[in-house]
Amino acid sequence: MTQKNGFLPVLFLTAVVFVSVVALIATDAITREPIAAARRAAIYRRLQSLFPTMDDFAYDEESGLYTPFSEGDPLGLAFMAYTRGFGGTIAILVGLAADRTLRGIEIVSHRETPGLGARIAEPAFRDLFIGIEIDDIALSRDGGAIDGITAATISVEAVVEGVREAVSARLKHFE
Repeated sequence: MTQKNGFLPVLFLTAVVFVSVVALIATDAITREPIAAARRAAIYRRLQSLFPTMDDFAYDEESGLYTPFSEGDPLGLAFMAYTRGFGGTIAILVGLAADRTLRGIEIVSHRETPGLGARIAEPAFRDLFIGIEIDDIALSRDGGAIDGITAATISVEAVVEGVREAVSARLKHFE
């Protein structure tokens, strides 16, 4: 009698696990495409803010490069830059035109201090990167083209350094 009673909990747990696995597989199958479409739409919006005439883009998973297109012609390259700010990792989408000038940056995510370091995501700071030559990616105090933000030195330096390093690493794709 004890063997019979010991078998029922195992059978019950097996059934629960089976139903859970089937539910997870079904949920994944139902949500995979909508999630992928939402991600692509978010990337499209961010790329279009850097390349306003863009009508499509391609992504090369191996190199991590986005190539925005307008009527089939490439407009430049975009790529992610990651750097360490005051509050943690800052993810930056960098747009680089074919003439080796910056199209701009988009701050994708950050954990900087609200009201201080978080100002790196404001247009007033991001717009400083538009149209500058790659050799001028530095703070103005260091001879570059980018002005700092008062009381946000660590965050600003992190963004500038992250963009400069990411651009330097990707220049080989323009040669």
